[in-house]
Amino acid sequence: MTRLAAPPESTRWWPEAGGGKPLRQRVAEADAALSDAFRAGEPVEGLVAARAWVVEQAVLEAWAVEATRRDDLALLAVGGFGRGELFPRSDVDLLVLAGGPLGADAAAPIERFFARLWDEGLNVGHAVRTPAECGEGAAADVTILTNLLDARLLAGRGDLAEAMRVAIAPGRVWPPARFAAAKLAEQQARHARFHDTAYNLEPNLKEGPGGLRDYQTIVWVAQRQFGGPGLAAMRQAGLLGAEEAEALEAARRTLWRIRYGLHLLARRAEERLLFEHQRELASVFGYADEHAQNLAVEQFMQGYYRAAMTVDRLNERLLQCLDEARAAAFGPVAQQALDADFVAAGGFLDTREPGLIERRPAAILQGFAHLLDAPYLQGFSAALLRRLDAVLPRLDERFRDDPAVHAGFLAILRHPGDVAGALARMSRYGVLARLLPAFGRVAGRMQYDLFHVYTVDQHTLFVIRNIRRFADPASATELPLAHELYARLRKPELLLLAGIFHDIAKGRGGDHSELGERDARDFCTRIGLSATDADLVAWLVRQHLLMSITAQKQDISDPVVVHRFASVVADAERLDYLYLLTVADIRGTSPRLWNSWKDQLLAELHRAARYVLRRGLEHPVHAHERALETRAAALDQLRDAGVDPAASQALWESFPDDVFLRSTPEQIAWQTRAILDAGAGGEPLVALRDSGHGTTEAFVYSPDRDGLFATITAALDRAQLDVLDARIVTSTRGYSLDTFQVLDADGRPLDDPARARQLLARLRDELSRPTLALAPARRARGRRERQFQVPVQVEFSPSGERTQLGLLCADRPGLLAHVARALRSCGVRVHDARIATFGERAEDFFLLSDEHDRPLDLACQDRLRIAILNEIEDLPRDSASAAAAASA
Repeated sequence: MTRLAAPPESTRWWPEAGGGKPLRQRVAEADAALSDAFRAGEPVEGLVAARAWVVEQAVLEAWAVEATRRDDLALLAVGGFGRGELFPRSDVDLLVLAGGPLGADAAAPIERFFARLWDEGLNVGHAVRTPAECGEGAAADVTILTNLLDARLLAGRGDLAEAMRVAIAPGRVWPPARFAAAKLAEQQARHARFHDTAYNLEPNLKEGPGGLRDYQTIVWVAQRQFGGPGLAAMRQAGLLGAEEAEALEAARRTLWRIRYGLHLLARRAEERLLFEHQRELASVFGYADEHAQNLAVEQFMQGYYRAAMTVDRLNERLLQCLDEARAAAFGPVAQQALDADFVAAGGFLDTREPGLIERRPAAILQGFAHLLDAPYLQGFSAALLRRLDAVLPRLDERFRDDPAVHAGFLAILRHPGDVAGALARMSRYGVLARLLPAFGRVAGRMQYDLFHVYTVDQHTLFVIRNIRRFADPASATELPLAHELYARLRKPELLLLAGIFHDIAKGRGGDHSELGERDARDFCTRIGLSATDADLVAWLVRQHLLMSITAQKQDISDPVVVHRFASVVADAERLDYLYLLTVADIRGTSPRLWNSWKDQLLAELHRAARYVLRRGLEHPVHAHERALETRAAALDQLRDAGVDPAASQALWESFPDDVFLRSTPEQIAWQTRAILDAGAGGEPLVALRDSGHGTTEAFVYSPDRDGLFATITAALDRAQLDVLDARIVTSTRGYSLDTFQVLDADGRPLDDPARARQLLARLRDELSRPTLALAPARRARGRRERQFQVPVQVEFSPSGERTQLGLLCADRPGLLAHVARALRSCGVRVHDARIATFGERAEDFFLLSDEHDRPLDLACQDRLRIAILNEIEDLPRDSASAAAAASA
């Protein structure tokens, strides 16, 4: 191929008479017209081709001015420009071929040519080589060869272009098999940079899994193998079916539209679908919010993810298909019989007779079972995958009601092998969506926040993978309780079913737990589970958030909280299943979400609830009894450490019961020793230790005075430490016993001794000042966080003799320190703080009283609400909070 054919209505983009306008102006006007056409909904294929043609006219004009006096050169378009594909901000890749080495005089016109293109506003990538140098470069670097595969002659000597093609021919460099292996390795390395998933929150349209580079890799490998246009050659060879080609082109068209719009919005060659562009593109493409669980941006991104999934899936299949075709060229592939229906051939699974799955669809499940039995198999053969694609649309209610299908699916769930891998492959091949249509509806379903970093279907598969990992002996060290509980489950497949259904109703509107419960019960009944087992799965789906919410948002040292949780759970078996589902769910939501502190919270809630259930719900544990047990255990530890019991008990006379109710014996023993060792000097005591639960514990024992909590939180914030939990208690002698669980910015304990010493010194210095006035630092929110608007909600509720404050708002650096300053300004005392962050959203709870240890009255609540809103005034407010502020 040489010069591009003029597109229809070519004068619309590039009038033949330039009218004396500079080249730069004409290119800009053409780009503006193309942009208007895109927004008017014109097909993207025509616009991409039209822009390539426009740029080609500009390049040829510049070449005519600067280089036509040379008769030993050839000008070639390479890369995307060579294919005739240019997006609004794409690079223009050019290659100048020379018959031999160029001296300074000969090189000058070429340099002027490239400089002129840059001056005219084109982003030019260029090289000057001889055909022999092209061959040498291609032999050394497969990316150079790849770029040259799309070379197209624009002007000059055609024999040089032909010499270059000869120099890079498969007989000289990179024969098809070696080229395919290199491109696959290159693709795998590229995918690894994006965590091997197409479901990144801010995906890369070009380089990421399922991106345009994956589409083009199929074309390049086929082009190298057949020596002609890639996809057309595959169609002719019978390796690409009409439906596959249609699906691939539809996905490519979707990605092209998004990329075209992204370049226009970003006004640069941006390939990352960043949060700041996702909402705008959703609007450009005409999406509208359906309801709070199905936003326009989520619908738009689901379209992207589904297109990327299609490219990713067909990339794997077609590369496999090409590989099988190369192998077949050397003779028939040996087959090994697996049973009467299936064989292994070339490392893949196939059927003995082509019509098996068409005649008996339940055999599809049998095939996945064979993959579990024979892990050396890499998957279904390309031929079997094509037959599966043809069968999928016909897998209707008869398939879903087939007892053989039910038995096959349960056999997979009960298999001791890689069940998570089998379900992931069932999802990838489209079978899981036919078996569970609701699962198909959440394919590619994202939630527009920073908490859920995967689409619903990908998250679900990660949860399944996490559940199966509990059986791995390695988990006995990392997750000992989960490993122990999983080993004694009555039916592990019930936990897997709960994992499959726990989020399956997201995006429908309404409570996804309730809707998912109904789906789970219907499915379990359909496949023949007993009423008892169906009830357990349905209950787990309905309550899958209960344990997480209780552990992270409530005080699980309070026997009333634990008893209330245990009353909902009702029996020990449910408790074990729920604990395992909760751990798998949290670990499958975000790589940064799980930490040792959450591990400890959940384990402690499981232990406490199990004790309540064994004791009997009719015999609740009372606070006084719990406090006495903790006191006795702490005294034993101190006695073993050589501490005088009388001194400990004398000190404890000033400790309120809250200390023994809300602390562990280990904490009390450590704090008691620190206080006794410090003596009675009256100076603020600050101590740090490794909590043993993945956090650093900071303890402050100081005369209680105005601003103490605010100063401590400000100092911790300035040390860039995140507070996860705060326990604030005041002794009868007027001393504050404040305990903080903290992590550094990377979610790790403070394990640097020098940094720990600096923190201790800073806290002691600030707390020793006559007036406590350390202000929190003001730091800007990150780029990602700024894209999410979380309305501020400030809610008060009674909690015994105190008042609970619930704060929901956008997270940002130093949030707790700013809230603490608001609390101080209103003369409010803090007794407890539960700090939880879910992506961009902070959900914090504080137990408060006034300065006389009484609950906050309505007037104080109003003052505090306004103070908090003023302190975090740069965040959006909800209507209720805004109205309260306006009326004050």
